[in-house]
Amino acid sequence: MSGPFLLLHETDNVLVARQVAPEGLEVALEVGPVTLSRLIPLAHKIARHDIAEGAKILKYGMPIGVATQEIAAGEHVHVHNIRSDYTPTHALQDADGVSAGVAQ
Repeated sequence: MSGPFLLLHETDNVLVARQVAPEGLEVALEVGPVTLSRLIPLAHKIARHDIAEGAKILKYGMPIGVATQEIAAGEHVHVHNIRSDYTPTHALQDADGVSAGVAQ
């Protein structure tokens, strides 16, 4: 896959940013083009297609968490809309040490 997002495994329902993707960027997805509603930081995820509340989030072909709400194609997938299968979400931090919250 070209552009700022990478598909790590064919079964994944998320794409990973391989560079910062600015708000307003149009991204070609299998469901059609979507426009990013916010900046997506390096190594963060977006939904490859619509993800239902309660669905497993798949990265590297493996479940990494559960969607806590419906996630639209192209939407940022992070601690505000997934619950980790491995660590308490509230304890996660981004690389800069700031809470992983995604305040707009």
